Amino acid sequence: MELSMPYRKRLLPLKILLPVFAIIILACERKPEIIRKTEILSLPSVTIRHGVTWFSDSGKLQLRMEAPLMTSYDKIDEPYLEFVEGIYIVFYEGKQDSVGYASARYGKYNDKKKIWELRDSVVLVNVSNDRLETEQLFWDQGKDQIYTERFVKIINDDQTIMGTGFESDIRLTRRRIRNPSGPIYLKDE
Repeated sequence: MELSMPYRKRLLPLKILLPVFAIIILACERKPEIIRKTEILSLPSVTIRHGVTWFSDSGKLQLRMEAPLMTSYDKIDEPYLEFVEGIYIVFYEGKQDSVGYASARYGKYNDKKKIWELRDSVVLVNVSNDRLETEQLFWDQGKDQIYTERFVKIINDDQTIMGTGFESDIRLTRRRIRNPSGPIYLKDE
């Protein structure tokens, strides 16, 4: 039995399309990829949205930390916390009222070294309302020291001090700017 002409035209494209469909189906078949152990360990072990954490020592409140997003990487050699959407820290130092605060658009805490790194629009304000502004600031908790190699500006009621390179205690009472620059403004009395 011979097919009429209209049926032949319909079958011809099927002969061409059948191998194309077979290639597409074989190409789309996914084989499971082997995931390396190092890749798994580099993923965050904990992710917290809108987290608030309180730190205390011997029952006395030391600081309160807030972050829109906190990720913890604790399965690696140098465990750390990362705050990619910003961080806000309020210092209490065992007192009932806060003694200052710090904020930044990015933060990172190295758990082994006990060192904080704050970056991008860093602001630190102490109990006397002295205000430190910089783009990067490190806080070594073990040494009770903050420092940076970047430009800093310290603003208080009497003056504005600027310079490059800075170190101090966290309360900004023993501060030192390595390369001071710019005008210093004093209040009229």
